[in-house]
Amino acid sequence: MNDRYDAGDAAYGAGPYELVGYDEYGRPMYRQIPAQQAPQAAYDPYAQQQGYGHDPYTTGRQPQAPAHDAGHQPSAYEQPYGSQAPYTPHDPYAPYAPGLQAAPGHDPYGQAANGGQQPRAAEQTAYIPQQAGPAEDTRSPREEEPASGERDHQGDPFAFAEDPDGDPEDVIDWLKFTENRTERREEARRRARGRIITLLVVLALVLTGGAGYLWYAGDLPGLSSSGGRTGSATPVAAQKRDVIVVHLHNTGKGGTSTALLVDNTTTKQGTTVLLPNALALSGDDGSTTTLAKSVDGDGASGTRDQLDTVLGTSIQGSWRLDTPYLQNLVELVGNIEVDTDTDVPDPDAGKKGTAPLVHRGHGQTLSGKAAVAYATYRAAGESQNAQLQRFGQVMQGVLRKMPSDPSAATTTVQTLAQILDPPLTDKDLGAFLARLADLAKNGAYSTTLLPVRTDGTLSARTSDSVVKGILGGTAKSPASGSAVRVSVQNATGVKDDTDKARVVLLNGGFTFLEGGSASGTQATSKVVYADAAHKADATEVAKTLGLPAGSVTRGTVSSGADVSVILGGDYRPSAS
Repeated sequence: MNDRYDAGDAAYGAGPYELVGYDEYGRPMYRQIPAQQAPQAAYDPYAQQQGYGHDPYTTGRQPQAPAHDAGHQPSAYEQPYGSQAPYTPHDPYAPYAPGLQAAPGHDPYGQAANGGQQPRAAEQTAYIPQQAGPAEDTRSPREEEPASGERDHQGDPFAFAEDPDGDPEDVIDWLKFTENRTERREEARRRARGRIITLLVVLALVLTGGAGYLWYAGDLPGLSSSGGRTGSATPVAAQKRDVIVVHLHNTGKGGTSTALLVDNTTTKQGTTVLLPNALALSGDDGSTTTLAKSVDGDGASGTRDQLDTVLGTSIQGSWRLDTPYLQNLVELVGNIEVDTDTDVPDPDAGKKGTAPLVHRGHGQTLSGKAAVAYATYRAAGESQNAQLQRFGQVMQGVLRKMPSDPSAATTTVQTLAQILDPPLTDKDLGAFLARLADLAKNGAYSTTLLPVRTDGTLSARTSDSVVKGILGGTAKSPASGSAVRVSVQNATGVKDDTDKARVVLLNGGFTFLEGGSASGTQATSKVVYADAAHKADATEVAKTLGLPAGSVTRGTVSSGADVSVILGGDYRPSAS
């Protein structure tokens, strides 16, 4: 047994004991009291109310000793233990230890009988019999010293004992982990929302850009006109157009090529309309001629008026472009790129077998000389429309390289040093070409061929697709069947015979077509028809001109004519 619990065992019972306090483990401590100074047990009205182990008058939180019966005697385990400071003379726990008395000559408040200050004496304490001995102290030094602010709620019924929360560092780590997870989730949500918003914005921009392009190109459903790629709700007839006719004259081999340059300022579309030389035109006197003959005979002014009549449009000016000027223009703009459809030989090559001047292929770069050779090239057996298409390619290539600034384009036109046909001026032509150049660079430019019948007239389908849709006019070709169209070529060697034959035919009710002069003379005249339905007409033409019936034959007629006449040496104007 531990000596601490056996201390004072021999003297136990020699005198009463009084409770002097509790040790740091909450065990009661007693001391022996001399018999002559044993205090009387006093009644404590709060003892029974407060319950076991509570001293409401003490300043510390000390549990109280349990109450015993009156006849209870302390055992050997209730010997004095340790020493404590003097205790108060008023002992509210006297009913629980009636056998304990204060020691002789001891003042519980630490004062002597005469009121003087006495030194504190060493005291012994003891434990109650029911209390177990002190347990082995296994606490660490850190646990022995409670932290500041911690309270011992043992023995204080009015204090709220709280369960320990665990290690604060673990709690902080858990809070940080939870907070980090929440932040990561919120960040993931924000990124997802950002991606969705970005996707919606990009989709909206794509849709808007696509709709804008379709509107600009005239392909937006519900806004395009049935008469052509107008791209505007404005009626076709009400749209504003600027039109200039350009005549390419081949000064080397002869022949002309004609095209209309159209700037639709309402729909912001540009178009090159290629006009075949076989297009039938009506003169002021009612006579019918072809476009090629009109350009050679009537000049730019007369041809412009005839085109206005046939196509129902309004042409603002005529631009005569000879091949040397076309070559200079291509060189001024810095060469052009064209998708060529055939190899073109060098016209200046002295012998065959030399390398072609223009190679067939995509995106071929053409110099001024090559551009002229390609624009005027017509292979053997090809129609005039094939050559006309190449001319249209060259013109569009030139427009793509022309300056979009009106002043710069005007300077380019003035550099050509051309003499333009009135009322077209350098400034007007430069501004017009600058607008077309801007459309060509932005992809709002196209080239189309005006289809004509074998007789040079326009069909109803042609009127709807090109004449009405692009030019905004109404086709007025010479009425087929209203009068027999007669083409006259002079092979007599006398220039006046053509005019005399023209007067005779017009007086006879025929439509006169200028066939030009033959390269040589012929002794006999010929009246040729191609369709058997025109045989009678050919016979009537021969009779009107005073030619013998044997001159009528079937063969090939000139384009746009029903009957072709070749005046020979046997033609006598006075006989007709």
